Amino acid sequence: MKQIQMRKSSTTSLISTKKIIQMNNVWASYDSKNFVLEGINLSIDRGTNYAIIGQSGSGKSTLLKLMNGMMIPSKGTIKIDYVSPDMNNKKFKNMMHTIGYIPQSLGLVKNISVLENTLLGALPRLSKIQSLFKKFPEHEIKEAKRILNLVGLSGKEDRKIYMLSGGEKRRVAIARALMQKPTILLADEIVSELDNVTAHEIMDLITDAQKRTNLTAIMVHHDMKLALEYANRVAVIKKGQKILELGVEGETIVDFQTGDVTTEEIMEMYDANSKK
Repeated sequence: MKQIQMRKSSTTSLISTKKIIQMNNVWASYDSKNFVLEGINLSIDRGTNYAIIGQSGSGKSTLLKLMNGMMIPSKGTIKIDYVSPDMNNKKFKNMMHTIGYIPQSLGLVKNISVLENTLLGALPRLSKIQSLFKKFPEHEIKEAKRILNLVGLSGKEDRKIYMLSGGEKRRVAIARALMQKPTILLADEIVSELDNVTAHEIMDLITDAQKRTNLTAIMVHHDMKLALEYANRVAVIKKGQKILELGVEGETIVDFQTGDVTTEEIMEMYDANSKK
């Protein structure tokens, strides 16, 4: 459903869509020969929590790279708010700061402090001189400290990254992404290798941010149960193809994509993860 608002004083119309990300028949390859993704159709509503799960090598991380412009599709189309994610696209480059990306490696600078890592998210808002010398205005420093308090790292602003636990490092990565003031957050295996309690704490942080700011969160997982617990929709990727799209309504798991996967197979995926 599209909403169109007209400015009476201008001939220009502002168009917004409920769908913030749309993929149509997307194929992707790293070598122009072997396809990592095949015929992906995907539509994500603004302000929702969307999960992508699948085994290692299934193409999950590639989907995120396509969304943030690190890759362009071999075939098909991708639109992020009507803009094609391509580093050569001027419109996309101008909106890149609105896409927060947390890779599997987290991308933190190990030898600088928690506060300094968080402030890196504000770089797109600085002047060239400020950016070159990392001279952050006082209001940005204050905002970074506020976000660190939100993610439970108040009092650890001066601690170096290499001194932190795995869960704390993930909190810093989230804080840095939130410092960008993003409309979209892409997170690749943000809770992998964490214990169940810490994984839920991290997911609660992201869910809270998503609700407070109408953030669209798109997250790669291995765990079906965790994905269904937090996400509005869950896409299941297998060998480069989207074979399922699930959600939870009440106590019922709903299959939003008709395919050749049986109810038993869906429950096996769910139960296998719930026993971990």
